[in-house]
Amino acid sequence: MKIGFIGVGNMGGALVSGIIKSKFLPASDVFIADYDVKKCDDLKSTYGVCVLNNIEEICINCNIIVLAVKPFDYKNVMLEIKEACNEDELKKKIIVSIAAGISMDYMEKIFMSSVKIVKTMPNTSAMVFEAMTGICRNNNVTEDELESVVKIFECVGKCKIISEKIMEVVPGISGSSPAYVYMFIEALADGAVLEGMKREDAYLFASQAVLGAAKMVLETGKHPGELKDMVCSPSGTTIEAVYSLERDNFRGAVMKALKVCTDKNRMMSNNK
Repeated sequence: MKIGFIGVGNMGGALVSGIIKSKFLPASDVFIADYDVKKCDDLKSTYGVCVLNNIEEICINCNIIVLAVKPFDYKNVMLEIKEACNEDELKKKIIVSIAAGISMDYMEKIFMSSVKIVKTMPNTSAMVFEAMTGICRNNNVTEDELESVVKIFECVGKCKIISEKIMEVVPGISGSSPAYVYMFIEALADGAVLEGMKREDAYLFASQAVLGAAKMVLETGKHPGELKDMVCSPSGTTIEAVYSLERDNFRGAVMKALKVCTDKNRMMSNNK
């Protein structure tokens, strides 16, 4: 397996770091290309990965190509890949997408070939190896090839294979949701500062509380509602706070945020 990354920003760089730190592949089998020379040089000096000059060299050296660029750059990058490979060569490559709003149908139309496409949606928690990644494939990808891609993303967190239809929901529930959680942590901290706590202490208490609560859901297997009830004593402080959140439509606001994020993702896909 030879993996090439076109683009090594936050997500591409995190994946490179995870692959090397987990010893999934040696650095000699990881290739990167990016217009930002400094990012490439930093990853090369830190992990020893191979820096290539352009997309054509990525295509020559790699059988798995990760498109770690912004969605608006996808079309140009795909056209460069198509130009660099003849049709027979392209059929042997596995093209991995990590962008919201880019459907596999759109990618197939650009390549105009029986290309192997794996669509993924990780989140920025990959930078601390706690990402949640949704993964789906087109019909040209074999089970073994899909498993190879899954193992790449397991280097930076957890993965779940789902249908492309359900993939439309992933940006709202995990791809974008770290932003909502950061806002929640900030709001909790602001409230504590309002009540007299030092700012740095407030961020520590709020962040650790969120981390611990998420771990309880993942490790106990209990329903979030059951875990909430465990904290809410009769006539206590927690149920008073829960009552306040419900009066202000806390859950409805979160559900609406996920819906508008999902709608935006669908709109972006349909406009391609």
